[in-house]
Amino acid sequence: MLGHVENHSSPRTAAFFDLDKTVIAKSSTLTFSKSFYQGGLINRRAALRTAYTQFVFLVGGADHDQMERMRSYLSALCRGWNVRQVQEIVAETLHDLIDPIIYDEAASLIEEHHTAGRDVVIVSTSGAEVVEPIGELLGADRVVATRMVVGDDGCFTGEVEYYAYGPTKAQAVRDLAESEGYDLTRCYAYSDSATDIPMLEAVGHPFAVNPDRTLRKEAATRGWPVLDFHRPVRLKQRLPTFSVPPRPALMAAAAVGAAAAAGFVWYTSRRRTSAGAS
Repeated sequence: MLGHVENHSSPRTAAFFDLDKTVIAKSSTLTFSKSFYQGGLINRRAALRTAYTQFVFLVGGADHDQMERMRSYLSALCRGWNVRQVQEIVAETLHDLIDPIIYDEAASLIEEHHTAGRDVVIVSTSGAEVVEPIGELLGADRVVATRMVVGDDGCFTGEVEYYAYGPTKAQAVRDLAESEGYDLTRCYAYSDSATDIPMLEAVGHPFAVNPDRTLRKEAATRGWPVLDFHRPVRLKQRLPTFSVPPRPALMAAAAVGAAAAAGFVWYTSRRRTSAGAS
């Protein structure tokens, strides 16, 4: 159970959700790789790599050092991409690609938190061109995501403006708590990755969802509940059970180059292979 229903005299509360492998069963960005290829954003070689790297992501993920080493790689990959084109591709394929991989358990939690009067916030390292529409699909009240600088020509410059990762995610949660009046001791957070431990530490009710090995061990040590999400389901199959309550406009932290994570996971897998890691 998620606790009592909030009332107007209580401090506001929220539930913060990581996205990839927590709310949806795959990498949000890698899922769009075929669409990006068809739209001319990535070439055939990159598209073939992402078919393999999606699998690598699902079974392994990436640690802190690997994520940090990839920031410059991500910037170079998306430099020159037209932001509007990325947004259009995501909008056109969102329901076909994302709806089928949303965890039924996560959709239920989102609905329960809304019913209890809590805001739902998606906090993701992926970019807002991908995360923001997914957040809207899920009925999230706010979205925090990585953003990159967009030039006067409407294209990514390759510079990272805001990187929503690790401790930065935790700071975003604290900043939202201050601006929105959330009582963090009564807030919830959900993630699959050890890189999100700072975010989980920031709230009174942390949950490890399909945790990687490091997070599972940390959750056991700290007594954090572990949840197993394994039933992707289309939202329309949940209707009328699943409902999207009225909400303010999504607070997007803007964007990162939408297919950048494809290169990231490929690089990560190559680095693991060369290092002899499993």
